Amino acid sequence: MTETVLGLFRHGQTDWNIDLRLQGTADIPMNEFGIAQVANAAKHVANQQWDLILSSPLGRARHSAEIIADHTGHGEIIETDHLLERAFGIGEGMLYSEWHDKFAHLDEIPGAESTAQITRRAEQLLTFIEREYPSQRILAVSHGALIRYVLDVVSDGTIPPAGERLQNASLHVLRHLEGWQLDGWAPQPLGS
Repeated sequence: MTETVLGLFRHGQTDWNIDLRLQGTADIPMNEFGIAQVANAAKHVANQQWDLILSSPLGRARHSAEIIADHTGHGEIIETDHLLERAFGIGEGMLYSEWHDKFAHLDEIPGAESTAQITRRAEQLLTFIEREYPSQRILAVSHGALIRYVLDVVSDGTIPPAGERLQNASLHVLRHLEGWQLDGWAPQPLGS
């Protein structure tokens, strides 16, 4: 059996990323800088032979996937809810400083997806990839919090280090043969 490769690409920058607002499942578009970030990163992504592109259904991820597909020649992008960002309930749209003032932890925000729930979703994503796309090279365009939890699950809590932000347009690569392992993580934008 051939290994499965999963590239987790974080969408390009949004205005809420700049403002340090919780985005979650709010459908906030990329800004012009984010579009340029992804276009620059797509040149590098295109050099790595991907069999297919998956995307979160949120616009910022879907738009990022479309830019990458233009560079790679992929005609189809498959949307899946497995790649959705962590939901932050009533916290969506709050500045980080605002939610920190009101709540001790993200889990305390009413309607927010708990750490246990997002960890379970990260594990479900990996199982979904194993089951649906064995022995393929999959580029999955997603979001910072979900990618962070997938990396955490695969690395047994060592990657990313506490406080390390995964930048927009960054790519993290996992491999699966007899189990998932982290092949490479790069918190900075690809091509920067």
